[in-house]
Amino acid sequence: MSRTVETEFPTVDMMLNMGPQHPSTHGVFRIVVTVDGERIVDCEPYIGYLHRGVEKLCENYGYRQVIPLFDRLDYLSAFNSEHTLVMAVEKLMGIQVPERAEYVRVALNELNRIASHFLFYGTFGMEAGALTPFLYGFIARERIQQIFEAVGGGRLTHNFMRVGGIKYDVPADFKERVLELLPYLEQGLSDCVNLLSENEIFLARTRGISPMSAEDAIDFGLSGPVLRASGVAVDLRRYDPYSIYDRFEFEIPVGANGDTYDRYVIRVEEVNQSLRIIRQALEQMPDGPTIGNAPRVIRPPAGEVYVRTECPRGDFGVYLVSKGGPMPYRLKIRAPSFCNLMALRQMLQGTYVADSVMILGSLDIVLGEVDR
Repeated sequence: MSRTVETEFPTVDMMLNMGPQHPSTHGVFRIVVTVDGERIVDCEPYIGYLHRGVEKLCENYGYRQVIPLFDRLDYLSAFNSEHTLVMAVEKLMGIQVPERAEYVRVALNELNRIASHFLFYGTFGMEAGALTPFLYGFIARERIQQIFEAVGGGRLTHNFMRVGGIKYDVPADFKERVLELLPYLEQGLSDCVNLLSENEIFLARTRGISPMSAEDAIDFGLSGPVLRASGVAVDLRRYDPYSIYDRFEFEIPVGANGDTYDRYVIRVEEVNQSLRIIRQALEQMPDGPTIGNAPRVIRPPAGEVYVRTECPRGDFGVYLVSKGGPMPYRLKIRAPSFCNLMALRQMLQGTYVADSVMILGSLDIVLGEVDR
């Protein structure tokens, strides 16, 4: 007669290292995850591998020399970062920006937002195991990069914004080239959506994965598409308008579940809204000067100011303190990628190891502004 013996095997949690040299951590970012089988029990993010001391460096450079440093924070949306810095100086000095320069700034910012979201689309598709979305995203993004190259000479970093306006006027055919580009981008977005958004494997990897409630998203200080995916309709272009964004008609896409899929969909919808803004900006763009009455040596009066804008990754802020000299006395940056990472630990707890790459990818972080 046989007898079944039930034996209990003791189990212990195991710690696994992910990164910092990992293609799915979007740069030199490291996570140490504690797992029970395939389930993540806890995680500990580690940052700082790309720290360059940008905020301290700003204290040793003139205001114009600081602009290239901002290009290298969120290097996927350099125009947006530059815009925030020069707005802070302009607010402190009381400088009025010419109308044409404002419209050029908005058009470039929104083109940069679209380029950033197309890159997100491509990398997010790769994280789900698909290569073709990456190629689709880069095909559309390449056309935008060509416009950037024609405007300022650079494809990724630009050094184009100036206190009081822009470095120089855009090429004579700028309006025509961008108007010709918009239908191509609309078709490119439609192709991307048809390829990935309803794919069964992609839906299984994203829907219902790591939902974030609106209350938790607010408590963590999330912003941008990650916040709006949780149903919070806060977009600084509408919530706290700056520049000339109050002159344009556009919608604020919001999600219902706050899961990984919603964080993807929000960025796709934002491309459509950016296309609307660009079209309106080009139609309304006047002729005229592109630089205001700014002195050759930027020397803001003593004081402090905080300016924030809606960058592709969220609420990007600059806190600037001046003592009246030609260099910032103190400069502090509110980086949305850094703030959005605060929720990663809660997002990963209770999920599977296989989901961790998709969850991290849905935050769309850039380590240049996380570590600074």
